[in-house]
Amino acid sequence: MWPDLLRAFALVLVIEGLLPFLAPERWREMMQRASVADARSLRLFGGALIAVGVVLLQFLH
Repeated sequence: MWPDLLRAFALVLVIEGLLPFLAPERWREMMQRASVADARSLRLFGGALIAVGVVLLQFLH
């Protein structure tokens, strides 16, 4: 199980690094907008991402 978790973490790092690598100015703008968003909006967005990820994992498994 640990090797799979490490692979998943490595993939997250690769995916997270794509936007700042390919479009650093656009990434900076998005981070500035996120920094002024209220906590409720960020929490809802994070929850939606988690839900989509869980559904996708179930679909692929």
